[in-house]
Amino acid sequence: MKDSKELVEVIAKALVDNPDEVAVNEKADGRNTVIELHVAPSDMGKVIGKQGRIAKAIRSVVKAASFREKKNVDVEIL
Repeated sequence: MKDSKELVEVIAKALVDNPDEVAVNEKADGRNTVIELHVAPSDMGKVIGKQGRIAKAIRSVVKAASFREKKNVDVEIL
């Protein structure tokens, strides 16, 4: 199974017009992990979606994937 960082990267690259500008950083602190997603300013709306629906979906998928590993993973879109 892919780790959470790779999962966010694959999802984000599929959504945006400029996949080369997608950058994903992971900051781990024990059981808590923060994944920072950076996209081009013109692609920000595509990643967030109307009323934040796509951003919520990305977070839900990552949380479900990380649940098996008993880790708490948060996704921040910057």
